[in-house]
Parts: sequence; C-alpha cells; structure tokens
Amino acid sequence: MKALFLIAAASAMLSLGACKKDYTCECVRETAGGNTETESSNTGKMKRSDAEAKCNDGDKTEVVLGETYTTECSLK
Repeated sequence: MKALFLIAAASAMLSLGACKKDYTCECVRETAGGNTETESSNTGKMKRSDAEAKCNDGDKTEVVLGETYTTECSLK
C-alpha cells in the first residue's frame, strides 16, 4: 500500500511540473538614439519552454531609414 501511495505521489508531482499556465512576454524596442518602447503580451496557456520559444521569436534587429531598431523579448 505504501508503494502505491509513493507512486501516486510521484506521478502527481511530475504532472504538476508540466502544467500549462499563462505567461507574459515583455518586448523592449530600442533605437540607435536610445529611445525605448515596451510592449507586453499574453502567451496563452502553455508550458514554460513553449512560452519562452514563442516570446524569443520576437527578438530582432532591423534598419529603417538608416536607423537601427533592436527588439529584445523575455518572459516576465
């Protein structure tokens, strides 16, 4: 009986570690002139690793009219 309880407890702990929840992705866009804009968005219910991958898709560097814009995103 104790072994069954231990197996059930271990299974419950493993399933809690992989639960899905809402995460917030915060992106900071910075220009060459030093101006910054911050934007936050909700990732929806997903595992943390999937949320990090989705959030990191927003990282980019682009040049518009000779000015460089850098966007860095991270989970908050």
